[in-house]
Amino acid sequence: MPSLNVSFSDEEMEGVRAAAAAEGKSLKQYLHDLGVREMHRKQFVAGATAWADRLRQEFDEAFPDEAPSARRGGVAAA
Repeated sequence: MPSLNVSFSDEEMEGVRAAAAAEGKSLKQYLHDLGVREMHRKQFVAGATAWADRLRQEFDEAFPDEAPSARRGGVAAA
């Protein structure tokens, strides 16, 4: 299984250790989960953005005064 050595300053390491302890995890498990969580967050944001893009025109037509539209130059209605 691939592994990785990561360098931290003393201050950074203190913060990372405290964060891991606060979650009740070992340092190794905390750093692993942090990377995986970020990967999942990016996948979620990409999916949500694609979903919003697919529905944008329908929303703009149904609620023309509710959200900025490309037709209005991206400026929110007052």
